[in-house]
Amino acid sequence: MSVGSLLNQFDDGLSSLLGQWNGYSTAIVTALVLILTYAIMNRVESEVHPMLLARQAAHEGIRNEGETPVYRTQIPGYPLFSGLDIKDPNASPFIAGRNGDLRDVWRRAVSGSQKKDAVGAKGRILTVLGSEKVIEHKLDDITRQINLIGQHIVSQHGSKVAIYLPNSVEFIATLFACSFYNLTAILLPFDQPEDVIISMLQRSGADTVVTAPGAFPFDNAVKSYPALRQLIWVVDEGNKHLDWNEVPKGIGGSVNVSTWQDIINDAPQDAGVELPEADPKSKIQDVVFFWQSKPGTLEEMVEFTQGNLVSAIYAQTQAIKPPHDFSPADLFLPSASLSASFPLVLTLAALFSNVSVAFNSVAGTSPDLALATVGVAPTIVVATPQTLAKTHAETTGKITSLLARASHWVSTRSLVQNGAMPAASFLASYNDSLRPKIGSPTPGKLRLLYVAEPLGAGAPRLSEQTLSDLRVFTGARVIYALSAPKVAGAVTQTAFYDYRVSGDGTGVHFGPPTGATEVYLVSSGSHKVTDDNYTGEIVVRGPAVAGGKVALGAIGTIRVDNTLAYA
Repeated sequence: MSVGSLLNQFDDGLSSLLGQWNGYSTAIVTALVLILTYAIMNRVESEVHPMLLARQAAHEGIRNEGETPVYRTQIPGYPLFSGLDIKDPNASPFIAGRNGDLRDVWRRAVSGSQKKDAVGAKGRILTVLGSEKVIEHKLDDITRQINLIGQHIVSQHGSKVAIYLPNSVEFIATLFACSFYNLTAILLPFDQPEDVIISMLQRSGADTVVTAPGAFPFDNAVKSYPALRQLIWVVDEGNKHLDWNEVPKGIGGSVNVSTWQDIINDAPQDAGVELPEADPKSKIQDVVFFWQSKPGTLEEMVEFTQGNLVSAIYAQTQAIKPPHDFSPADLFLPSASLSASFPLVLTLAALFSNVSVAFNSVAGTSPDLALATVGVAPTIVVATPQTLAKTHAETTGKITSLLARASHWVSTRSLVQNGAMPAASFLASYNDSLRPKIGSPTPGKLRLLYVAEPLGAGAPRLSEQTLSDLRVFTGARVIYALSAPKVAGAVTQTAFYDYRVSGDGTGVHFGPPTGATEVYLVSSGSHKVTDDNYTGEIVVRGPAVAGGKVALGAIGTIRVDNTLAYA
């Protein structure tokens, strides 16, 4: 066929098409062009390759009878994180750093960041007193408090120090004072009934208590617990004029009573400005936690070594890769009580990463996330399941109109279908006024939200759909962890980029193990582990586990993506 014939056929076909063209044809072509243009202009790349979410933990190819393979995030054959990897100035760059202890966390906080893009940068320490007053503490002043409080407790022959305080600078300073002066720190959950406080003192053998007036039952504690020898009041500004050193009648001279402020103010100005020289070979005392599964039950007392804590701290610093990892540009706010290991480990990881940290005394007691973040605009928050469940319920209740639901659907689709945080758009921003105002006076800076379900404590369980909604409501990535009594920090926690919602969204999973733990399941009762059924009792081992290994007493299952879930 000649070229001329082809051109004639093409001309006839085009003439026939144009001859039949009408308004319907115009509408159809316009719609196709708009659809293609929208698809091209709004195409979103997933933030992580789907294969990294399909297999989130590694395991060896063999297993023991009645057990699953051991799951871990580290490559099989490589050691788990055992410490902070501290590089001493004169050490060879070709050898591994030492594990360190909590003293190295504070030394890093005062010396500054070692990251290439922020060498020497230091975080700030803030105390939030409502929306009108935020106090910034100099790091050197906190160092002086650490030294003077530690020296005072040692001079009074104290050895086991119970810390019964809300989240505060004094809480952290006392914890570090115990590490620098080889004292056992005992972290008591705050705002407990009188009989519970006395029970915890008796079981831990504490001889010193650091607490706040009005929170600690001094008279009854001394009568019921004669071993108490020393009490340090942390007095707020409004009560400084009172004489807190007076011992009530009938107590005698058995208890030495002093105030935090007097210990600091009565010392010379140049006293305690330098941290004690660290002996890397010295054994530092343990840190004692109390785990209360449910109200009215006896608390489980757990002793974590310094090695347990620093391995959990380092695992958190390595869980998120640059550029989203902790940095001096962040502001961290623990909205959960520091007497629990998960929020404490994250707070210490923030200090070790030279992140600014804000302390608010309402943390741990208020289920209102907006109230807990008043006065500051944090970029990273650790909260409780109760707090986030309340935030989710309140915000969901506001999304009632058709446009509001459409806006939420668009943002959810970006997370679930595209694997990316929602981008700013007119429709996506329609619900901005309905979302929780986290941070003041400039909300909207939150980028990372941590929450852990305490094993067996009856806390609200956050489903995949709930976590997805919280990402939309807060504009932050949410990391959901499982915590347990004898595991420092988290047993497992969800990946940074895991936005998936499976099925109807009611499922719950806790992600892969951290870099300081490994998990496997063993047959228990009617739950038999076989080649086709990976369901059994959860066992955790690793440097972050008290005693090295613990069976959690809960039945779990390993999903096809190698993440841990309850059976």
